[in-house]
Amino acid sequence: MLRSTAATALFALALLASPAAHARTQPPAEKPACGGDLGAFLEGVKAEAMALGVPASAADEALAGARIDKKVLSRDRGQGVFRQTFLEFSKRTVSQARLDIGRQKIKEYADTFARAEAEYGVPAAVITAFWAMETDFGAVQGDFSTRDALVSLAHDCRRPELFRPQLIALIEMVQHGDLNPQASVGAWAGEIGQVQMQPKDIIKFGTDGNGDGHVNLKDSEEDVILTAARFIQSLGFNRGEPWIQEVTIPDGLPFEKTGLGGPLTAAEWFALGVAPRDGNTSFGHLKASLTLPQGRMGPAFLTYPNFGIYLEWNKSFIYTTSAAYFATRLAGAAPYDKGNPEAGLSPDEMKVLQEKLQALGHDVGKIDGILGGGTRVAIQKEQQRLGLPADGWATQALLGAL
Repeated sequence: MLRSTAATALFALALLASPAAHARTQPPAEKPACGGDLGAFLEGVKAEAMALGVPASAADEALAGARIDKKVLSRDRGQGVFRQTFLEFSKRTVSQARLDIGRQKIKEYADTFARAEAEYGVPAAVITAFWAMETDFGAVQGDFSTRDALVSLAHDCRRPELFRPQLIALIEMVQHGDLNPQASVGAWAGEIGQVQMQPKDIIKFGTDGNGDGHVNLKDSEEDVILTAARFIQSLGFNRGEPWIQEVTIPDGLPFEKTGLGGPLTAAEWFALGVAPRDGNTSFGHLKASLTLPQGRMGPAFLTYPNFGIYLEWNKSFIYTTSAAYFATRLAGAAPYDKGNPEAGLSPDEMKVLQEKLQALGHDVGKIDGILGGGTRVAIQKEQQRLGLPADGWATQALLGAL
């Protein structure tokens, strides 16, 4: 599910990216699951909500005046594809202005951040980076009617099993007095508030940080910080452990072992000459993947188990690496060394490469001109077969060799 309203101004992320998209049990068959008469569909939604213990009055309040928003359906069908490199995207998103505001927010809400780390083990920098990436600290939260967006996507027969449970959860929010169905606006796919969470996650992880008895992720920074921390903890964040660390690398590494899910520990990478730029080698016992977003000549990072929470938040590798790097900057890390990466391929050239890889028996998914995870793995295998450094970066040299 698209999580980010602000980031979509720069690119469109992969659909169904977050755990917020997980569905509840399908409604009984006799209720219209999707399509058909809107009134009959909404009656089915109301009946399902009541079966879960929601008062009829809350369902009536939530669904009164609901309509299909064709702009939402157009967005859902017309998502773009992500073509920026890590250097391009991170340069635009991890700006000095955002860093300055982020550090100011950490100082301003120091007590709330301290509570978040004490209770959930999530540092201020990690929360704040997501806060910045998602909505520019609440400045860009979206202008679609949340209720109508979810009605449209649940009624549409493309993926009703994903959106209908979100609509039921929205009715629960109305029941709790945490959402005004007539006035609440957010992202086109139903995300709400300053860290763009969907109703099911707000119901499950929403935390009243300011003590007013409600969870308000649109206007209460305290609620935002504690809810985000609780949600991140649920994704598996390990207290006191790093998430990403910039490193320098020597020539001659076993590049075929690089990439997410690699088999080595940080200490084993250190023994091979990989060196943290911050000098901290105290996490050598942890599993660590050597991640090269633009190949061996570009920036290099060790990603630790906590990096997994970024991939749970959003499946886009470039987004997650940028968000994780952003958090290290807020925590005091120096700017990365951008290096001198080899030129990549154009979208059309990437499609040609994907076709060649597919013809060789590799599963690259859709031929879309995007350097996604499947394509990176296939590239590494072919680079190794051809005697090239197997760093997973698509270059003219590889395309020519194939």
